[in-house]
Amino acid sequence: MGLSRKLFGEEQEPTLDEVHQQQGRRPSAAEVIAVDRRRKSVSNRQVTGASQITTRQSIVPVTLVTLLFFLWGFAYGLLDVLNSRFQVALHITQGESSGLQAAYFGAYFIGPLTYSGWFLRRFGYRYTFMLGLSIYCVGALMFWPSAVKRSFGGFCGSMFIVGSGLSTLETSANPYIAVCGPPKWSEFRLELSQSFQAVGSVVAPVLASFVIFKNVGENGESLESVQWVYLGIAIFVGLLAIVFYFAPIPEISDADMADQAEMTTEATGYVDKPLKNHYTLFFGVAAQFSYVGAQVGIASYFINYYTQARPDEPVISAQHQGANYYAIAQSLFAVGRFSAAGLMYITKPRYVLLAYQTLIMIFIAAAIGVDTGHGVKANWGGLSMLMIVLFFESCIFPTIFTLSLRGLGRHTKRGASFLVASVCGGAVIPAILGNVADKIGTRKAMVVPLAFFLISWSFPIYLNIWKGKELDAYRDSHVGTEEGAIDPDSRMASISGAHGVVANEKDVEAGKVEVKSY
Repeated sequence: MGLSRKLFGEEQEPTLDEVHQQQGRRPSAAEVIAVDRRRKSVSNRQVTGASQITTRQSIVPVTLVTLLFFLWGFAYGLLDVLNSRFQVALHITQGESSGLQAAYFGAYFIGPLTYSGWFLRRFGYRYTFMLGLSIYCVGALMFWPSAVKRSFGGFCGSMFIVGSGLSTLETSANPYIAVCGPPKWSEFRLELSQSFQAVGSVVAPVLASFVIFKNVGENGESLESVQWVYLGIAIFVGLLAIVFYFAPIPEISDADMADQAEMTTEATGYVDKPLKNHYTLFFGVAAQFSYVGAQVGIASYFINYYTQARPDEPVISAQHQGANYYAIAQSLFAVGRFSAAGLMYITKPRYVLLAYQTLIMIFIAAAIGVDTGHGVKANWGGLSMLMIVLFFESCIFPTIFTLSLRGLGRHTKRGASFLVASVCGGAVIPAILGNVADKIGTRKAMVVPLAFFLISWSFPIYLNIWKGKELDAYRDSHVGTEEGAIDPDSRMASISGAHGVVANEKDVEAGKVEVKSY
């Protein structure tokens, strides 16, 4: 049992006893913001009062963290273009070029479950943001010597460091957006913030087309622009790390999340469970692994799909145009995120997730089956179907993320680490797709992401059939909608006999719930 607790990191988390002892004098959200200005790390076992941050109080920190989403959207967009660029410049195959994705997303498997997850629980969100930005800066600087040496292995190593930095940022930024503010708007907040990540993914291929691809030499093999782009990124993220030291980032501890779980609708019968018994979380991890791998596979080989769909164009010209069309597809992705955020404001996120994943299945099948050019002319039909797939991919990652975190309470940061680690699917599935594409062509090889989309599709079906009532309780919650609010049918209301703040420590002590043994 002790080994299990160490494996899941639960010895670093607060117990409910520790949380209950602090609920008699819970600080206000205003107090936690005042404490934040001292820029000191907060114990993960301490109830800070951030469990009741209102929408108004969350606007500034959420806006600042949203800048990070744009940052790694930009990095991700460049990654997909570099994939096809290196195939020409360094004379490597599609399968070999997937080494970039393997390096980038392989870092996601290591970081969140080791150093970045531990660092988040030990030092809090602010310093984890700074750590991620610093690692990203180092990785971006390493692109310069890699380009000088024309070393694909060097680029993969640099991309691994970049991925390490970005995985550290995701380990902290995704759960922070999800929990910073009223729980009823959790999915909406993360969806809206990640919409700006999609905007970054649009800007990157456009920049690649008009800057990186503009000066590639007569034979298309120059990498000089790559050096300067990543040097600029390194300088920018280095300065941003300094900004985050002074930024107003109120800390939200796992003790706060346990506190919030007991203030939320339908929580009267709330029973704490060890992380290993949160089966919905691990189903979400599997769904996220499958989905991200499929999404990255499509993005990585979109330009290859375009090139093979345009047999009437020279390869270098087709790659240049492919980057432009990929930018359009990423624009659809960004629009899809904003549209999903709007839908989540008026309807239940679990419905949106099921609808969008169902439509992904339909259009990816069409992208495989349709060939309007018959191998001779442009296959505009297949291309349009694939571009529509990106529109419906838009909301899947953030929605799986937030719905999987529901009800984790004191396990929220650890659960987020597992969900971010599942992004390593992007290191596995594109490699399979690339090698299959080398043998049967990129269009037919899209059956690989189709198979993994099918696995991910089972998750929203499960949520809607078996977990709907539990998820809707958070959607209907009043916690954080106004300062000091708790839900009338929550555990905290049953202890205090009121809708407001807990009466006193004696009432809290009397109302302790049973904590299951490990």
